[in-house]
Amino acid sequence: MEFQEAVMRVVVQKPTNQRVNWDKHEKPKWKVSLHRSSSKHERRQKLDDEDENPKEFLCPISGSLINDPVIVSSGHTFERACVQACQTLAFAPLLPDGITPDFSNVIPNLALKSAILSWCHKCSIDPPKPLDFFTAEKIVRAYMASHAQNSPDSGSVRGDDSISISEKDLIQRVEEKPSVKFIHSSSDITPRPTHTHSSSDESIETTMSTPPLQFAARPSCFSSSSSDNEALNPYPNPEEEELITKMKSPHVFEVEEAVMSLRKITRTREDGRITLCTSRLLSALRSLIISRYTNIQVNSVACLVNLSLETVNKVKIVRSGIIPPLIDVLKAGSPEAQEHACGAIFSLALDDDNKTAIGVLGALPPLLHLLRSDSERTRHDSALALYHLSLVHSNRTKLIKLGSVQVLLAMARSVQMANRILLTLCNLASCVDGRAAMLDSGAVECLVGKLREGEMSESTRESCLAALFGLSHGGLRFKGLAQVAGAEEVLERVEKTGNERVKEKARSILETMKAKSEEEEEEQVDWEMLLLDSGSVGGSGHRLGVGNTESRANSSEF
Repeated sequence: MEFQEAVMRVVVQKPTNQRVNWDKHEKPKWKVSLHRSSSKHERRQKLDDEDENPKEFLCPISGSLINDPVIVSSGHTFERACVQACQTLAFAPLLPDGITPDFSNVIPNLALKSAILSWCHKCSIDPPKPLDFFTAEKIVRAYMASHAQNSPDSGSVRGDDSISISEKDLIQRVEEKPSVKFIHSSSDITPRPTHTHSSSDESIETTMSTPPLQFAARPSCFSSSSSDNEALNPYPNPEEEELITKMKSPHVFEVEEAVMSLRKITRTREDGRITLCTSRLLSALRSLIISRYTNIQVNSVACLVNLSLETVNKVKIVRSGIIPPLIDVLKAGSPEAQEHACGAIFSLALDDDNKTAIGVLGALPPLLHLLRSDSERTRHDSALALYHLSLVHSNRTKLIKLGSVQVLLAMARSVQMANRILLTLCNLASCVDGRAAMLDSGAVECLVGKLREGEMSESTRESCLAALFGLSHGGLRFKGLAQVAGAEEVLERVEKTGNERVKEKARSILETMKAKSEEEEEEQVDWEMLLLDSGSVGGSGHRLGVGNTESRANSSEF
């Protein structure tokens, strides 16, 4: 009892002093709460420290997170504004890996942009802000100055002591290297416009069309907005101005009248196709390609086909960002609009500089789908577009991954589409992955069967033999499949009846089939040695090792 009374006195008297201490030092309990939150903060800080500034997300020039990543021709990824500043200053930095990047062409890296935004969201970091051209130019100049001090030969800028390049030097570089394409994007200064179609964010940079004389005021390779274009070109084409005004009109009948007028001009006048293919008109046309009014959509795509007939317009059209809405038309446009869209893709794919970009932007899957269209013209144009796009290795790889080989072989059996489809199969047979996919899909049997039928034009027969010749580089596997399909007999008959080119291709395939490869000879020696070591009878060893060498080699490969 005495102990309990003592405890009670402590309990009753102690709180008064403790309350005083709590009032003086304030909230001792908050320390526990702060300790817990700081633990959470430490975990997040640790996560941020681990993932802070991943090397893949940083621009090699600015050293900060990339807002608008683009892939240059050399395969490196930079901030778009930094690339444009380097082009304006004619500067190519020497990267840590010892490679000088090539800024002649750029393609948006949408996958990296999405990854950067996802990483920022995951780590609760604000996404990188857009970098305007003038800020990027200052960054590049600072980069040039710092690297010039460390290593005078680290950059490809010409000049002794000065960092900036004179206008005369810029003009001289344009004359010496006309293949270099000075490009710009209006998204660097003004916000990127929002479109309703699904591929709007995949637009490629537009090309500035002002003459080199504008270097005196501002480098023509840079343009911040359409208002700057008008300032640099004080005498716009009245015909173009009238068409653009009507195309942007809120009244449907005026828009329809404008695109019909543009279609007529570009169909009949060659000079009109060149003078009217400007960035402003292409921008107005781009929004009409996805119009919900069928007549406007059809005429807009038809105008694009006419403009693409001129060689000088092809790259400009692709860089205006018009391919994504065209792909939307291929996927969900009206039949007539799809027909014109296939023709536009085919026409633009004739330029080698456009092939990779068209494939990257996703034109291959809808083109494959349209091979089965009800419209004959759509089928033919899509097949020709696939042929020209498949001349690039990256597009061949995409087609193989899409499972196009089986689709193309099925289409090759038809009489009307065979010639155009076989051209694409020839391109696929020229690469290792394409040969493997075609051999797996029964291409040898299909091609030999077509040659056996004999009812085809000389061009189709030649394409068929060209595809077989590409497959003949498949080694023992091709020989076995060709033997099963009876190719030797068919090729010998074609060699006797065809023209000179057909005979030459058939003869080359036959020589490849009859020639003994090093692999076959090694296999023969290995089998003979094995039989001798095992103590087999000499007669049986000769019968197994020599008499049936070809058939045994082929069967073992299978």
